[in-house]
Amino acid sequence: MPQPPSSYTYNHTQTNITSLISHLETHNIPYSTDPETLTSKANTPHSPAQPHETPLAVFFPTSTQHVSTILKACHERLVAVTTFSSGTSFGGALTATRGGICVSFEKMNKIVRLNEDDMDVVVQPGLGWVELNEVLREKGLFFPVDPAPGASVGGMIAMSCSGTNAYRYGTMKEWVISLTAVLANGSIIKTHNRPRKSSAGYDLTHLLIGSEGTLALVTQAVLKLAILPQNLHVGLATFTSFQHGVNVVVALQKAGHQLEALELADGPQMHCVNYSRLAGQVFSETPTLFLKFAGPSTALLTDQIRAVEQLCKAQNALSYEVTADTHRIDVLWGARKCIGRALLTMKKHPSDLFMHSDCAVPISNLAALVEGTHELIAAAPSRNRKEWFCANVGHVGDGNVHSSIICPVADRLAVERVLRQIASLALRLEGTVTGEHGVGLKLRDALLEEVGGQGVEAMRRVKRALDERGILNPDKVFRLEDDGGEERAKL
Repeated sequence: MPQPPSSYTYNHTQTNITSLISHLETHNIPYSTDPETLTSKANTPHSPAQPHETPLAVFFPTSTQHVSTILKACHERLVAVTTFSSGTSFGGALTATRGGICVSFEKMNKIVRLNEDDMDVVVQPGLGWVELNEVLREKGLFFPVDPAPGASVGGMIAMSCSGTNAYRYGTMKEWVISLTAVLANGSIIKTHNRPRKSSAGYDLTHLLIGSEGTLALVTQAVLKLAILPQNLHVGLATFTSFQHGVNVVVALQKAGHQLEALELADGPQMHCVNYSRLAGQVFSETPTLFLKFAGPSTALLTDQIRAVEQLCKAQNALSYEVTADTHRIDVLWGARKCIGRALLTMKKHPSDLFMHSDCAVPISNLAALVEGTHELIAAAPSRNRKEWFCANVGHVGDGNVHSSIICPVADRLAVERVLRQIASLALRLEGTVTGEHGVGLKLRDALLEEVGGQGVEAMRRVKRALDERGILNPDKVFRLEDDGGEERAKL
């Protein structure tokens, strides 16, 4: 195993970057040094970066070989590398903390091969999941993992994301069969072929999923597919408290019912949807449970809908609606899917910050996490506390909740303290600090509390084995070196 270097060093002098560009030009790899393009690859509305945290050049490969050539040259020249697919990630995952260059996969956005009989598809990393499903729909198939619209397969793999379908179908880890990836030194690896199971060697596929571009760059993926849901119905129930919605979900689990999706938003989150005008109607601004039902058996579907109605009545639901009408489905589920964009409309000034947590806990502890989050925010010592907008929405079927705060930029440190406290609360409730958005820069200290110093050091050893010079997305997930301050950095 490579010995840990005393210090990771990079060479981002103008001379070295110019040499890199000149070398890659001979391989006909497109690139840009346009300042606006450079900024766009590190700075997004959900994850802003400082002016000095942008790449010095952006390369646009069109093949695995291009990526290999880029990384081999960067490895030899000690140039740091970040990546970009579509820019929907959170927590500073795109930030070029060391400068260096960015590899943008927007030109690698093709479906390579669809294997209908095997129900799998081979794709490039720049392909969006929405665009993929548009092609698959006419075949009666779909790819179930559904993060925010706009996300691409490469970023979804890097962050091990999920979405509203995770309750029924699981996360990205369950839907990737194998990967083609390029290591830091330019070596190309293939983790497996296309079997649905394999016990051949180490599971490199799942090692790379969720590694946030710190171990290798994925250039091709084999994804599992599912049959399009049949007899789709969407429901909506409102309650006087968040706990009542959680109680319905817990009862559903115990009764053995498996719905397509279960999502729970609090009152402020529904206010946000109304304020944004992104949904097709005005909704009650009370805790709201969104439900999806589907299945080949109409009899079983009817039983599920009736069972949920009875459970909602037992929790004194204020309203309950289920529909199979396509337009009505689009309105109801569209309200859930617009929440991320709706939150941004709550900014009172363009410089206001969107900050959030992504904790997950056992389902029975979800209401305690949301209640505790409200208490921590209310107790925050800030002069501008009344200027904050706070809301919660949960993938309640798997215990994952997003607590969001829109605040003036002057309150960044105060909100960061609150979010650290929320992460600590989630751990006390036997949960995790991130369910689907990844660690990035913002949750490195929280990760330390979750897995401990030895756990983080084990991750460092894996990083050093695959990227001994530390060029791939440096500073993400954990600090490259333990500077002796990790114990002090705990929450």
